Parts: sequence; structure tokens; C-alpha cells
Amino acid sequence: MAKPEKASAVSELAEDFRTSQATLVTEYRGLSVTSMKALRRTLGSTTKYSVVKNTLTKIAAREAGVPIPDEMLKGPSALAFVKGDPIDAARMLRDFSRENPFLVIKGGIYEGKAVTKEEVMQLANLESREVLLAKLAGAMKGSIAKAARVFDALRIKLEAGSSSAPAEVAAPVEVVAPVDVVAVEEAVIVAPVVEEAVIVAPVVEEAAAPESVSEHKKEEE
Repeated sequence: MAKPEKASAVSELAEDFRTSQATLVTEYRGLSVTSMKALRRTLGSTTKYSVVKNTLTKIAAREAGVPIPDEMLKGPSALAFVKGDPIDAARMLRDFSRENPFLVIKGGIYEGKAVTKEEVMQLANLESREVLLAKLAGAMKGSIAKAARVFDALRIKLEAGSSSAPAEVAAPVEVVAPVDVVAVEEAVIVAPVVEEAVIVAPVVEEAAAPESVSEHKKEEE
């Protein structure tokens, strides 16, 4: 491989390492071209399955800051760069390897750490994100339905209790306080009017005073 082609291949591999949710390392020795195509179809568009040279893989992994043990890259290797759900990809590889023993899962990179073949198998045995979400949705739906039944039973119980209550018990519910409050407020408003009448009284007395003085003078004359 020429140096420019090598640099381009390393750069592409490093980018695949950086943008993948997980990278699963396999050995494909003995797989036919037809089987390889079938495997790629099985993995789907969210997983890129590439046959790569181990030397280029080591360089690209180092550039991307991804730890791959040397023993994981012994023999011819093909990498599955998982862009989707790692659990689905691990399960697909596991199932395909059961039907095609020439495909050997050697390990991989998951959540920034190197994982062994056994750990990849454990990942494959987990339930996928879609299954977990479906179960969660079912559990929530059941809880909501149960809560609705409880509230409906409580409503029926309250309605039955209110309809059977004695009439005299319902009487105290009427509140007359607002009427008293209005009466008090009206009394407070009227009070200043009385005070104004008292204030006017002296004005009347002052108006009457001059008349009494003039009459007194007439009497003296």
C-alpha cells in the first residue's frame, strides 16, 4: 500500500473508531464471499463491517485514543464499527457465528474500554433498547390503568357517601359571614358622614351671632 493510501486508510479507521458506539473485533478466516455479504446484510446500515490490516488498525486506534490489546489483533481481523445499538450488533454477530463457525468473535471496544469475547457474549444476551422501552411502556400503562381504577373507586365511594348523608349535616355548609362583613363595611362607610354633620354645626352658630348683636343694639336705642 502506498504511503498516501495508507495515511487515508488510517484516517478513515480512526474516524470510525471515534464515531462508533462500539467496535467488535472478529476473525473471518474461512468465510466465503457470499457469507461475508450475508453478514453485512444482517448487521444492516448502522454497522460498518470492514476487513482491515492489523498494523493499520493499531495505528488508527492509537490516533483515536482507543485501547486494543495486541492479542485481540492476532490473525486476520475484520472490525464491526457499530453506529447503532451495540446490543443488537453483538447479538447479530453471536447468532451468525452459531450458523457460521468460521466467524470468530475475539472481543472489542465498548464504552471506551477493551472487552473480552465473554463480555461481548454477555452484551449480546442483554435485551435491546427497543425491548426495554416496550417493557417500560407496558409497565407504565399498567400503572396508569391501576391508578385510574383506584381514583374511580374513590369517586364512587365519595358520591355514595354524600348522597346518604343526613340533611341536618349539610346545613352548616352555608356560610353567612360575607353578609356580616358587608354590613360592617357599610357602617364604616356611613360613619364619616356623621362626623361631617358635626363639623358643619359651628358654621351655623357663627352665622346666627351677628343677628343677635344687631337686635341687642336696637333694644338699647
